[in-house]
Amino acid sequence: MNKEDYEKKLKLLQVELVALQEWVKHSGERVVVIFEGRDAAGKGGAIKAITAKLNPRVVQVVALTKPTEREKTQWYFQRYVEHLPAAGEIMLFDRSWYNRAGVERVMDFCTEDEYQDFLLACPEFENILIRSGIKLIKYWFSVSDEEQEKRFNGRLNNPLKQWKFSEMDLISRAKWKEYSEAKDEMFEHTDTSISPWYVVDADDKRSARLNCIDHLLSQFSYVPIKRTIPELPPLQKEPHQRPPLHHQNHVPKKYS
Repeated sequence: MNKEDYEKKLKLLQVELVALQEWVKHSGERVVVIFEGRDAAGKGGAIKAITAKLNPRVVQVVALTKPTEREKTQWYFQRYVEHLPAAGEIMLFDRSWYNRAGVERVMDFCTEDEYQDFLLACPEFENILIRSGIKLIKYWFSVSDEEQEKRFNGRLNNPLKQWKFSEMDLISRAKWKEYSEAKDEMFEHTDTSISPWYVVDADDKRSARLNCIDHLLSQFSYVPIKRTIPELPPLQKEPHQRPPLHHQNHVPKKYS
């Protein structure tokens, strides 16, 4: 998809996202959207496209770092629970509790018992969230090994993207088969009728973003909330004596 066509379609979808945001805020809906997938699959770009025009007080991104020593001793889902939405909020999880079924499983960061317990507990945990009134939507961004390698090379050669590349990315390339098997097993246990996974074909980043947003919008029976456009009051005309400019620190006008 060419850039011009993509941007036109994205703008229309972003208008609808604003309408969805206002409806969620007005209705008190609680929404959790999970974004999972291989490294460089395009999760971050999709999240940025979704949030670009939205209110960060309503729509928030949750991207947790590795657990602290204290968190490692907690109930596994505990550190995620504190980021669940209140009424009128949408939480976008850039990776989630599914770390246990992916990187932790493949890299032996958890024990076999912890992993098996996760597979049993996760569906029930999500059922509890759904029964409590939370709208839970899960996306898996699927990318081919050829496309992933292309994106990794792009990161390595671009100083603006090198920060995205980690040692774990290198290992993920070396363990492609193990990650594939872990994903398949995860789906077998957690792709349920109550909480299904939705796979986003992500080799084409632009199409993936548009398809994901369009599908996300389709999950809600939202209606536009009518807003009253306020009239700007007249600007106050009373004179104001400003302090001398040399009393303030000004940013140099290097660009103009």
